[in-house]
Amino acid sequence: MAAASATVTDDIRLARKYFQEAVTLDPSDARYLGFLASMTLAEGSIDKEERQLRRGYFMLKDAMHAWPEFNLFTAGYIVSSQPAASERFKDGLQWEWENLDVCVGEKVDRANPDYAKYMPLETKEGRKRVCWNSWIAPHNLEGFFLNMGDMLVKSGDWRVAQKIYADARLSHEYEAWAYRDVLEERIRSAEANVAALNAPAAGAKTVMMINSTFACMACHQQ
Repeated sequence: MAAASATVTDDIRLARKYFQEAVTLDPSDARYLGFLASMTLAEGSIDKEERQLRRGYFMLKDAMHAWPEFNLFTAGYIVSSQPAASERFKDGLQWEWENLDVCVGEKVDRANPDYAKYMPLETKEGRKRVCWNSWIAPHNLEGFFLNMGDMLVKSGDWRVAQKIYADARLSHEYEAWAYRDVLEERIRSAEANVAALNAPAAGAKTVMMINSTFACMACHQQ
């Protein structure tokens, strides 16, 4: 949108309302709880309401405990727009690492996160299906590594970010991914993007994935 209306915040309030109804109807599905927590945090941020922010944060912790393979990413993604020096951002980056750990069943090497050895674990069944590409998120793996790479760059760890970005190439669907050129440019410009992602200029082309035009579509677009 060239000019966002003030009513754009209504979308957050409606989303929180309907995710609350979804959780009430099916409290067993931790995905709904994670989305509700995200919208609660967003609404609390809009209103600068500390009580609601705390409620959303602890709701998010509950969601991560209930389904870590899914909600560790949700939690980390939501806080990726926070300042790199903030505790929330640091927690979010740690949650992304933990997400990889729970998906593969061991601690991934933080200095050399080569995901190739884990690709044979890919599954379409059970709770760990959300760690891979699926009909509902045909480029989930690529989008995950794009976001995590952005978070690492923002933290200043651009060399490891290049390795995380490169793990997206391991996806069987990588060549069909609409945003592979974005990722390849991220790899080439990782060092320069440390400053760009921490202090984006007005109308900047390079922004965190969560603030981009492909924030959802990087994972979900066919």
